[in-house]
Amino acid sequence: MIADPQEAPSSQEAQASGSPRPLRIIALANQKGGVGKTTTAINLGTALAAIGEHVLIVDLDPQGNASTGLGIDRRQRRLSTYDVLAGEASLAEAVQATAVPRLSLVPSTMDLLGLEMAMASAADRAQRLRRALDPLDRGEVPEEQRFTYVLIDCPPSLNLLTLNALAAAHAVLVPLQCEFFALEGLSQLLRTVEQVKGALNPRLAIQGVVLTMFDPRNNLSAQVVADVREFMGDKVYETMIPRNVRVSEAPSHGKPVLLYDLKCAGSQAYLRLASEVIQREGRLPAAA
Repeated sequence: MIADPQEAPSSQEAQASGSPRPLRIIALANQKGGVGKTTTAINLGTALAAIGEHVLIVDLDPQGNASTGLGIDRRQRRLSTYDVLAGEASLAEAVQATAVPRLSLVPSTMDLLGLEMAMASAADRAQRLRRALDPLDRGEVPEEQRFTYVLIDCPPSLNLLTLNALAAAHAVLVPLQCEFFALEGLSQLLRTVEQVKGALNPRLAIQGVVLTMFDPRNNLSAQVVADVREFMGDKVYETMIPRNVRVSEAPSHGKPVLLYDLKCAGSQAYLRLASEVIQREGRLPAAA
């Protein structure tokens, strides 16, 4: 286990083959709010960076909670995802460093709320993010922006912003709270993924489902876990994110939980999840 996220070796140092690691673009999506989607984007991104990956988080939620949770306040957001999607800036220009080594961010602002209306007549309105990410996907970027993972934090709705994320992504990761209506929301999202796959993005796949806010003392949590595993099979990650007070506290300090309290149960769960994500993709770990 890594002693400190800021001390992990880089992907380049640990890549045994010497060849570049391929980019993986993952949209974190769930139309239900409060399921741990943004929390997972922040902390999975941090955990991947901690074990040596080079990560970019794209904040597509107008609330900007991923940006705030990474310590980027509104005054620091010179360029945002709005500027990128509106064609006023390139993605490379909008990338900002964070306090986490190897973790960068394209922040969000409330301007995104007006994007759907602004792009209503644009023929490519669902493909703007994919076009912005294409240079990264092709490796046509400076060395410092050759990311191995892009995590897109979607808004909690199936709108144009989420459609852009699904059109751009290689795969969808679904954070799912251990609650009664979990499967109902999941079924709707899976239908949307199939529609996007057929119309806009044939490569789109389900990366997996990560169960969040799991409480082993709660019988309902255990039943939801059993139901989701029966419905989704091996698409459900073994790692579950526990309900944990330190995970809840960290955003108010503008820190991922791994920087707020590395030893807490939430931090350790996100480190395990990051390792499982890499392992399931058949990648060699970036860091030994």
